[in-house]
Amino acid sequence: MKLGMITEFDAAHSLPGYQGKCARLHGHTYQVEMVVEGDVGENGFVIDFYQLKNILAAVLQDLDHNCLNEILPNPTAETIAQWISERLKKDMETTSVRLFSLKLWEGKNKWVMIE
Repeated sequence: MKLGMITEFDAAHSLPGYQGKCARLHGHTYQVEMVVEGDVGENGFVIDFYQLKNILAAVLQDLDHNCLNEILPNPTAETIAQWISERLKKDMETTSVRLFSLKLWEGKNKWVMIE
C-alpha cells in the first residue's frame, strides 16, 4: 500500500555557471511530496503519519531557511531532490516502509520527480 505526505520549506540558492537570472542569489518556497510503500501491519498502519512527518521534518530542517549552496555545490532542483531522497532512504532504513517516489516543486509550476 502507498501513502504520502506533502510539506514545504523555504530556501535560497544561486546556480553557479548558469547564464541567466538564476545565477544570482534568490529564494523559493519548495514543496516536497513523498510517497512511501509498505504492508499494513498488525496495528492497522503502513506507518504512523506522525512518524513519517518527523522523518521528513528532520531531513528538511537542514535545508529550511538556509542557503542551499552551503549544502550542495550546484543546488538545482534535480540535485536537491536527490539529496532529500538519499537522506529519506537512509532515515527510513529502520522502518517498515520504503521511499516509492519523491516530487520537489521549485515554486508553483516547476517540479522534478524521483521514482
